Amino acid sequence: MTAEKLKQYIGLFGGWLGAVLLFLQALDINFKHFNDDTINAFIAVLTASVPFILVAYGVYKNSYLLSKKAKEQEKELQKKGLK
Repeated sequence: MTAEKLKQYIGLFGGWLGAVLLFLQALDINFKHFNDDTINAFIAVLTASVPFILVAYGVYKNSYLLSKKAKEQEKELQKKGLK
């Protein structure tokens, strides 16, 4: 899944939240903290989290500190002068 596709899913989720808000308002059910501004803020946080999660995953996958095999691989790279 690409970052762009993930952003599209987040937008879809935001649209769904907006539809739920309109449905609840049509039933005359109002929540003080569930409005357009809070939905937009929530979507902005999710959208900003996408690059952070992708970078964190990249750092995790490229780290040689997590497993025994990775530590051995790092030692081999150091022996060969590649790291």
